[in-house]
Amino acid sequence: MTGDRVRRHCAEIDRCNQRGGRMLSIVDLIEAGTMGPGLAAYALAAIGGGASFMVGALPGGAGKTTVMGALLNFVAPDVELTPVDDGAAIEHGLRNPTPRRCFICHEIGSGPYYAYLWGGTLRAYFELSGAGHIMATNLHADTCEQARNQVCTDNGVPESSFRQMNLLFFLSVTRGGSGTRRRISTVWESDGRSPHRLLLSGHDFPDDTRSTLVSPEDVASARAVIDRITADGARTTEQVRVAVLERTNGS
Repeated sequence: MTGDRVRRHCAEIDRCNQRGGRMLSIVDLIEAGTMGPGLAAYALAAIGGGASFMVGALPGGAGKTTVMGALLNFVAPDVELTPVDDGAAIEHGLRNPTPRRCFICHEIGSGPYYAYLWGGTLRAYFELSGAGHIMATNLHADTCEQARNQVCTDNGVPESSFRQMNLLFFLSVTRGGSGTRRRISTVWESDGRSPHRLLLSGHDFPDDTRSTLVSPEDVASARAVIDRITADGARTTEQVRVAVLERTNGS
């Protein structure tokens, strides 16, 4: 049963894939320097605890979807991934707070693509957190202010609903003779009530960082999981998902 559940979970992550090849896992992103193991541990603690999250970068090809897919592997074991391909999926989620789901908007955008949301459908999407669900998405924005303007000003999502997107990860991209380097540049955090605040600037999570979502003990426990996953040689999204389930269940 666990194997079937992992395959369904990872199949939804793979549906986000826009560029072919396998979806990269958190292990791949740590090795590439996109984020450090401390930030990965923080993300595991927060997202595993029910935090909604958004990944932003202004240029195309920055790796937003890749990062979102890797982070989707951190949702709690009993949370099912559900793509939001139309308003009916949102309405179903709003009417049914249980079982808890993670609703994936593949991108905040107006294009005629699968699971892209804009306008009234996006406003309804941001109500899902109030029904107890998790939201995960990405968009073309480099800063918290750009993301807020796109969501709240362009689409009319209330500020109070925007704050339900607990974590905002922003990527920077540099190109040079040694190739393209993608790194998490800033992370913003909201407890769902207060405005987002800059949690960190940089691709890793210093030990003295203070989060309103998770305790230092939560992060330390998650760091042990990340270190063990890396040491055990997990690589693919399926291997990492199995390892996350085993480690967070205390196996």
